[in-house]
Amino acid sequence: MILNYFHFSFTVSDIEQSVKFYRDILGLELVHRMVHDMPYTSKQVGFENAYLKVALFTIAGMPQAPSGHLLELIEYVNPAGEPTDTATNRPGAAHLAFQVDDLHAEYNRMKALGVRFKSEPVHIDGGRNKGGWTVYFLDPDNITLEMVQPRLQEVPE
Repeated sequence: MILNYFHFSFTVSDIEQSVKFYRDILGLELVHRMVHDMPYTSKQVGFENAYLKVALFTIAGMPQAPSGHLLELIEYVNPAGEPTDTATNRPGAAHLAFQVDDLHAEYNRMKALGVRFKSEPVHIDGGRNKGGWTVYFLDPDNITLEMVQPRLQEVPE
């Protein structure tokens, strides 16, 4: 039986570049860094002599999973892999969505820092999130991320 989430993970090409992006631009809290090069690591990932650099992140103030982090970034130093096509329409592609309180302000701030967006902010005009805002953007490895500003909740009278 599944009890909780433990973390979500992306494989990145350069852990230092990714730490700067997720910490300094997105504002996630870096909670731990480590190297995974133990015998069990190679068994787990299915590559002999695996050597991985890992960074763990959370969102400050968010309830925590038992792991104490939400996002794990992994750089495979050995064996290094080739970049993959991360287009969101490709089976196996993933994205992670972040809730924000002012999507337009975050969009403008991040755009000024050079973040690549797939569009300008999009008003959600149908479905369960009608009235909110959303936008897709890319990290340094072309991993798709999303910001969502939910619609304002009506206050009952």
